[in-house]
Amino acid sequence: MSEKNVRLGIIGLGAQGGMYAGVVADGKVAGMSLGAIADIDPAKKELAAEKHPGVPFYDDYVAMLDSGDVDAVVTTVPHFLHAEMTITAIGKGIHALTEKPAGVYTKQVEEMNSFAAEHPETTFAIMFNQRTNPVYTDLKALITSGELGKLRHTSWIITTWWRPQAYYDQSAWRATWGGEGGGVLVNQAPHQLDLWQWLCGTPEKVFAKLAFGFQRDIATEDEVNAVVDFGDGATGSFITSTNDIIGTDRLEMLFDQGKVVVEGSKKVTITRLKQDERSLSDGMSPEDVGRLFTGRINTSELYETEVKEYESVWGKQHIDVLTNFAANVNDGTPLIADGAEGINGVRLASGMQLSAWTGREIDLVDYPAEEYLAELNKRIEAEGSFPTRS
Repeated sequence: MSEKNVRLGIIGLGAQGGMYAGVVADGKVAGMSLGAIADIDPAKKELAAEKHPGVPFYDDYVAMLDSGDVDAVVTTVPHFLHAEMTITAIGKGIHALTEKPAGVYTKQVEEMNSFAAEHPETTFAIMFNQRTNPVYTDLKALITSGELGKLRHTSWIITTWWRPQAYYDQSAWRATWGGEGGGVLVNQAPHQLDLWQWLCGTPEKVFAKLAFGFQRDIATEDEVNAVVDFGDGATGSFITSTNDIIGTDRLEMLFDQGKVVVEGSKKVTITRLKQDERSLSDGMSPEDVGRLFTGRINTSELYETEVKEYESVWGKQHIDVLTNFAANVNDGTPLIADGAEGINGVRLASGMQLSAWTGREIDLVDYPAEEYLAELNKRIEAEGSFPTRS
C-alpha cells in the first residue's frame, strides 16, 4: 500500500460532489485526502465550513487549481463544463477525474482527449463506476476470454429511470438543450451506453427514433428506441425512457456459442452451447427436428445453463473508482476507465439524437461532429435561455 497522498479538489459541492467529499474526508479512499472545495454558490461556502471545517473553500475553481492545495480534481458540475474544466486542470498539472458523460458533443470531448494525450504525466480518468460492478466485470472477463465466440445480437431495455415532472421543474437547466444537452441519454443512461459498448464493442452505425417531451413538459428526449450495427452482421437495440414507473432493466447478448441475460443488473443467466450454433444446426437430422418441435429432445445435449445472483454494491463503486484514481496517480496502477474512453458513449448518445433529428442512419466511425453541433445549436437558439456552443 502506498503512503503517498493525493489531495483531491471537489469542483461543485452538489449531491455528487458532497458525497465524494464525505467519503474522502472519512478516510474511505486509500491514498487520498480532501484538499479543497470550489463552488460558485455562496450558500455552499457555509455548507462546506459546517461539513468540512478547515478545508479551504474557493468560489472560483481556477483559484483552487492555482492555490497549491490540490493535486487532483473531480468535476461534479453540469455536463457542458466537464471538458473545459478538465482541460484547465490538466494544463496546470492537476490530475483530473471527469464525471460522466465526458461532454455533450464530440467536438469538445475530442479537444479534451487531445489535450490530455499531450500531457501523459497527468492522470486523466472518468467516473464509469459501473465498470467496478462485479456483475459487469465478470461478464467482461467471460466475453474477453472468447469462450462464447463472436457477438450476434444484443439488446438492452433500461427503463428504470422514472422521473416525475417535479424532478424536471426543480432546476431551470434540467432537460434543456442549452443547459444539459439532452434528456435521458445524457443524464440517466450514460452508464449503460458505456457498459454496452465496453462489453459488446463500439457500434459502427446507429438509427434511432426518439420522442422529445413525449410524456413530460421538457424539450429533450424522454423516450429512445435505437438500432445499432456493430459490423460483421452483429446488431443491437437500445430502449430507454423516463416515463415507465414500473421499469425494466434487461440486457441480452447472443453469441455463436451461448447467450447471456442480465436482469436488474443482479441476476445473470449464462447459457453455454455444447457446440457453436451453426454446427448444432448443421448436425441435426429431420428426426432431431421432429423431437425438438415436440419437446422430446434432451436440451442438456445441446446446452447447459448457469445462474448467478449478485448482491447490490451501491455506494462502493464510486469509492472503488476514486481509490483506483489515487492509485494511478501514486503508483501507476492501471485505470478502471481512462478518460479518453468517455467519447464512445457521447458519440453513441449524440448519434442517436442526430439520427432522430435527421431521419437517417448515422455513421459512428466517420462521425459528422460539425453537423451534430449545428443541429444542437439550432435547438439551443430556439430555447433562448443559454449560449450556443462551439
